[in-house]
Amino acid sequence: MALEIFKFLTSALDPVVRLIDDVHTSEEEKLNIKTELTKLQNSVTAQMLNYEGQLLTSQAQIITAEAQGESWLQRNWRPITMLTFLVLVVCDSFGLLAFRLADQAWTLLQIGLGGYVMGRSAEKIAPQIKEIFKK
Repeated sequence: MALEIFKFLTSALDPVVRLIDDVHTSEEEKLNIKTELTKLQNSVTAQMLNYEGQLLTSQAQIITAEAQGESWLQRNWRPITMLTFLVLVVCDSFGLLAFRLADQAWTLLQIGLGGYVMGRSAEKIAPQIKEIFKK
């Protein structure tokens, strides 16, 4: 998501930079305006990275809280869900089901596995990212 926002902002600022080149003013003034635009773009990028870091930290905290929860079900519902989908996919792949899985089931499995892997990765790198932003 952050990448799409970054691309949007960059594409939105490009016409402004080109317009500055067409303005009838001194080269020094053009350079100053472009410098300010670059600062603005860098500021927005830093804020987006900060937001992404906070989002990853939040996701990691949720997964950590679930993993350390008192209830067995609270600690294990994600792995159970993903294993259930994995069994369904394997059975579907070998034609062992009486029905075919819908495309949405495959998409859900991809999102679930991606989210689980990303969440676990975020859990491990979030403290390091947090320290970088503190500096």
